[in-house]
Amino acid sequence: MHSFDWTILKSGYVQKDKWLSVRADTCQMPNGRIVEPYYVLEYPTWVNVVAFTKSQEVVLVEQYRHGLQKTVLELPSGAIEAEDISPLEAAKRELLEETGYTSENFIETGILSPNSANHNNITHCFLATHVESTANSKLDNTEEIDVTLLPLEKVIELISKGGILQALHISSLFFALQKLGKVQL
Repeated sequence: MHSFDWTILKSGYVQKDKWLSVRADTCQMPNGRIVEPYYVLEYPTWVNVVAFTKSQEVVLVEQYRHGLQKTVLELPSGAIEAEDISPLEAAKRELLEETGYTSENFIETGILSPNSANHNNITHCFLATHVESTANSKLDNTEEIDVTLLPLEKVIELISKGGILQALHISSLFFALQKLGKVQL
């Protein structure tokens, strides 16, 4: 296999805080061409959870997303935090914090790159089955969330009509459906 890897000659931060780091790299391509600046957005690793209740409803969250400046419907998701010992533990924590739902039945269904061109992080996708409400949600101070339960058919209909927009969440749903044998390759 041919390697097209770039060499980083110089790197520095334009912005660095708890939400986002923007790195400016000076890179050399294999053909010798210099690319500068090349901006890389550094984010923590993320997790997404496709959660099915015992009655086969999908647990979704409705919340405001400032990037789009609108309230949207999404999967429970979030960043892996320092206290999380694994992506699985982060997925369990995020589902419980955002929705109050939990389960003993979690499996990792896939790993995604949010944008390999200029994001350095990955997203771990999980399927949780037989989830049940066991607690009240524990939201961050920037979150206001309504929990919504919908049958899978309604979720797929919403996706086809633009009612669910987050690409990584739609990909996570695809992985979950594949794991459940509902998508054949």
